[in-house]
Amino acid sequence: MKKYVSVDIGGTAIKYGIISEDGIILERGETKTEAQKGGPFVLSKAVEIVRQYKNKMELSGICISTAGMVDPAKGEIFHSAPLIPQYAGTKFKETMEQTFHLPCEVENDVNCAGLAEYTSGAAKGSRIALMLTIGTGIGGCLIWEGKVFHGFGNSACEVGYMRMGESDFQTMGAASILTKKVALWKNESEEKWDGYRIFEAAKNGDEQCLQAIDEMADTLGMGIANICYVVNPEVVVLGGGIMAQKEFLEEKIEAAVKKYLIPIIASQTKIAFAEHKNDAGMLGAFYHLMSCQNI
Repeated sequence: MKKYVSVDIGGTAIKYGIISEDGIILERGETKTEAQKGGPFVLSKAVEIVRQYKNKMELSGICISTAGMVDPAKGEIFHSAPLIPQYAGTKFKETMEQTFHLPCEVENDVNCAGLAEYTSGAAKGSRIALMLTIGTGIGGCLIWEGKVFHGFGNSACEVGYMRMGESDFQTMGAASILTKKVALWKNESEEKWDGYRIFEAAKNGDEQCLQAIDEMADTLGMGIANICYVVNPEVVVLGGGIMAQKEFLEEKIEAAVKKYLIPIIASQTKIAFAEHKNDAGMLGAFYHLMSCQNI
């Protein structure tokens, strides 16, 4: 049985593990990214993860999912937010293949999440699927007939930057806006509030927390509707940390999407929640490697 090492690099944590040739995760691990130490450090950390696995088992390939804008042909980062300094220019594919003499493929983390949900998750069987990850920011991925739509310069579906009024989608609709709003309205420090506390307070009837969540859901509905008018997906899959509150948010977001979509399009658009959760990046990176290797 062939085994592949998969590494999912986020701004806070690096998730990694071993995946069998039939897509089963056999081992899992996690470590802090230590993003503030910069791109070269993150690359060396990923290399060490692969080295530890290679020293104890035979590997057939290296799969990498990562934050930042990725050139999948070159397997390197060409643009990144300041969260990981000096990340642009990081050559994952070249470094891994020269170090370990194994095939390595690299893809953006949201694209990997989309591939995972399309291949074996909430979007399985669809023709056109839109994946949105909602956390500190908002990321997007469009899967069209089984392939990620990268656009001309590999920056398609960077929907977080989509302009909405005087701001943008992720500034208005990401989870991080909740703590800012609630702290401001209550005249308290942001350190006193986080997403979990806000949702718990809302469930207990806190009107300010309920209003902040309702406003976030409304923004998400507007943003999702705007994207749907352009690409007309069969299914919109929602993932990211905030989606742990599926039971509380599902009806609110569905209602907001219907509010902003004309009925004929709303009736053809399914809203779903991601199934793979923390495994999405690793699995999507594996599926990406398989498609690049024509396996």
